[in-house]
Amino acid sequence: MAEAKIKVLVIDDSALIRHLLTEIINSHDDLQVVACAPDPIIARDLIKLHNPDVLTLDVEMPRMDGLEFLERLMRLRPMPVLMVSSLTEAGSDVTLKALELGAVDFIAKPKVDIAAGLKRYSDLIAEKLRVCAAAKVCSRQRMMPAAPRHLLGKGYASTEKVIFVGASTGGTEAIRRFLQPLPADMPAIMITQHMPEHFTRTFAERLDKLCTLHVVEAQHNTRILPGHVYIAPGNAHLEIVRSGANYMTALNEGPLVNRHRPSVDVLFLSAARVAGANALGVILTGMGKDGALGMKAMKEAGAVTLAQDEQSCVVFGMPKEAIALGVVDEVLPLDALPERVIERVGQRTNRV
Repeated sequence: MAEAKIKVLVIDDSALIRHLLTEIINSHDDLQVVACAPDPIIARDLIKLHNPDVLTLDVEMPRMDGLEFLERLMRLRPMPVLMVSSLTEAGSDVTLKALELGAVDFIAKPKVDIAAGLKRYSDLIAEKLRVCAAAKVCSRQRMMPAAPRHLLGKGYASTEKVIFVGASTGGTEAIRRFLQPLPADMPAIMITQHMPEHFTRTFAERLDKLCTLHVVEAQHNTRILPGHVYIAPGNAHLEIVRSGANYMTALNEGPLVNRHRPSVDVLFLSAARVAGANALGVILTGMGKDGALGMKAMKEAGAVTLAQDEQSCVVFGMPKEAIALGVVDEVLPLDALPERVIERVGQRTNRV
């Protein structure tokens, strides 16, 4: 007996996009478009009729925009949503708002030649739909944590400590919840989140407004300072290097690693080489295995290693792979990680 296909509802006001997505999705044996809607009003009835496993959702649509629809959906009938976003600064800001509202992931429309561009993304679109369909989705009320309780720092004496964080699907919200409670006197934090160009700068700017730490999109050859968070830019690997007595950032556009650039493994491997036992690694929600081998190298170099637990992950892929290698010191719920990181960094600092 054949396995049931993943049922997809496509919501987009563009007839061309609806046609292209239907063609792409239906070309995969395990996926099926059960209906298309030109706006959210029609989509509401189609959801009741077809009970899809996942939605693809555009933002700018007549009668009700995608964000308003998404907010209502996640409050009343939470279900997996894959956003279809524009590769622009404005598009990236709206997409991040959608992820805050509960969308699982997004695909970016090419700037030119949309038809050919989307077809090139066929396998990626299919993979993201599969991940979305299996992702853990909560109601809007359950998803939003209480206002963060800002934790107290310990007056860290050493500037040698650096925290390294990796994430993918579900990571934008996980990173926000991880960073917001942290005090301004934390050691430097370097983050690789799988995200395309144009999105990472907007992501960093949004986090900077929400956090006591100073959050920036990483640039090449910048001194790494306590109290700062450095986000890997889309389409560039981020590494830590040493220049004399200082830690510095390094960016490169080398080959994809685990199909990603930026790659968590690239960041974590550099942490093992350069920071050694002065590093602390955190692996958060995400599909795939990126970061597992890098975390293994960090552990072997003496670093503390932490992972987000399955229950609090949107997708328990990357943490699961690292845990399976036996290289994670502690597995914790997302909201317990900030305080534990402070304790761990303080313990290590006290031993210096």
